[in-house]
Amino acid sequence: MGLLDNLATGFAIALTPANLLFAFAGAFLGTLVGALPGIGSTSGVALLLPLTFGMNPTSAIILLCGIYYGSMYGGTITSVLINTPGESATVVTTIDGYQMARQGRAGVALGVATGGSFVAGTLGTFALMLVAPTLARAALAFGPPEYFALTVLGLALLTGLTSGSALKAFMSAILGLLVATVGLDVMTGMPRFTFGLSDLFSGFDFLPISIALFGFTEILLGGGGTEQVAARLSIRDVFPSNRDWLQARWAIVRGSLIGFLIGTLPGAGATLASFMAYAAERRIAREPERFGRGAVEGVAAPESANNAAAAGALVPLLTLGLPGGTTTAVLAGALMMWGLRPGPTLFQDNPDFAWGLIASMYIGNVMLVLLNVLLIPVFVRALRVPYAILTPAILVLCVVGAFAANNRMWDVGVMIVFGVVGVGMRLLGYSPAAFITALVLGPLAENALRQSMQIADGNALVFVTRPIALGLLVAAGIALAAPLFLGRRR
Repeated sequence: MGLLDNLATGFAIALTPANLLFAFAGAFLGTLVGALPGIGSTSGVALLLPLTFGMNPTSAIILLCGIYYGSMYGGTITSVLINTPGESATVVTTIDGYQMARQGRAGVALGVATGGSFVAGTLGTFALMLVAPTLARAALAFGPPEYFALTVLGLALLTGLTSGSALKAFMSAILGLLVATVGLDVMTGMPRFTFGLSDLFSGFDFLPISIALFGFTEILLGGGGTEQVAARLSIRDVFPSNRDWLQARWAIVRGSLIGFLIGTLPGAGATLASFMAYAAERRIAREPERFGRGAVEGVAAPESANNAAAAGALVPLLTLGLPGGTTTAVLAGALMMWGLRPGPTLFQDNPDFAWGLIASMYIGNVMLVLLNVLLIPVFVRALRVPYAILTPAILVLCVVGAFAANNRMWDVGVMIVFGVVGVGMRLLGYSPAAFITALVLGPLAENALRQSMQIADGNALVFVTRPIALGLLVAAGIALAAPLFLGRRR
């Protein structure tokens, strides 16, 4: 059968009443899971997995995948409205999304995010269908040296996450890298910087710190003027103008490409993709100073990237049997639970399942864009609540989100401490986004570096004798040198 015949078979399966219902249920639940800080796609899929026992395998995976990519849409809601990321992949959206909300453009931010997510999700699904085997083989070429070079490139792009001092951005990143070293050494199992506290053996969890630096800090600083924003909002201002779409169009395309390519790399994930897309977008912008002050592209790029990465993460899972992240690892377990073995033979042995799942992703993206567009006025109306009433609700979300990460009060304490740290960073002009990025990339960089040294018997030339690693390091060098060159040229 040809590609179109396989796709037609998949739509015939996905368009059955039962599978349409499960696709809608997954999209709706995913939006809710993403909008609740601290839950995340992994927890959402894992918590709802027992509900699928006894279901048809195709219907069950359609439901679970709907939760997965639906959470990427939902995580934007609280990121834009209350500066509290609902999903780790939407942390970077708070930088410009919340500023747009403060300017009375919350509806526009959500509209651009929804449009970008739809385009990226559709393009990502199309690429999954069309070039999955080829990209999966390319992903296999990434070993520890390549992953280390990729993280170095990500760290080199950190200056793209701030409109302030590049030096302060790197100092924020160094602090983030130091915090990332706390916990058990992954190679030796020895505790590092734990001071005898067993709660620190697992290190500092990413989500409570991100909630602290973006949501809880806002409360401690006295809020962002939500009452004034609400007074300027009207329903006719909800949807993006033609000018907004023109500004966002190439950011959506570039974010989709970056997100899908990074999503195909096992272990990279949507969070890294969103940071990379945002940093790259600011690098190539004609007016980079607009970023961090409510740039439409600053919302479009990361939101496109995280949705494309969600589709890209399914490439190694379906074609090689390699989970691309924690959520796809749960999905891999679900597949095996139903007797479906992910890997090269999946499309041959279970074509109805594979193509039915791909077709359902097209349908789920349409459902999600309709669902989010219809609910945008409801989300925006939340800003009409006086800030004195809204503050306790935001505080509850922060506490519940921090606690839900690992179901322990320790993380609530971590959130409070880093909330105070976040206040100091804001007042002194340091970059919370650079800190968070380094916290994400730090463990990946350390593990990849040490594995590379073990493979090469301590020979650092391994990073320049492998073409992909060398190319990424050269790109990192260019990213570091470009601001100096452009500054002298100006």
